[in-house]
Amino acid sequence: QVQLVESGGGLVQAGGSLRLSCAASGRTFGSYAMGWFRQAPGKEREFVAAIIWSGGATNYADSVKGRFTISRDNAKNTVYLQMNSLKPEDTAVYYCAAALSPSPWSALRLVGVYPYWGQGTQVTVSS
Repeated sequence: QVQLVESGGGLVQAGGSLRLSCAASGRTFGSYAMGWFRQAPGKEREFVAAIIWSGGATNYADSVKGRFTISRDNAKNTVYLQMNSLKPEDTAVYYCAAALSPSPWSALRLVGVYPYWGQGTQVTVSS
């Protein structure tokens, strides 16, 4: 079992930055691939970024590539999402999720791969 708690959301102006954190419980955090997803009102939950257990590989949605950076600190049981150059269309509830690394690696873009989810944190970007 893995329990996840997100923090760091808030209201920011377009062009600004936020850093989201996701703290995980459990001694096996380092065994899990981690993902960030987001869901805007009236839309489906969508993939944002993922990172494998070692931090050695990352994957991003095209819409955030070059602006967002996912990282993890296994000693702190925490995964981060640094969000720069924020746009109003980035407004959503952001969720972190954990999964044992699937094969192929590209499957980490899929919501259904992740059995463990946090409660979400709201990010609002004003224009």
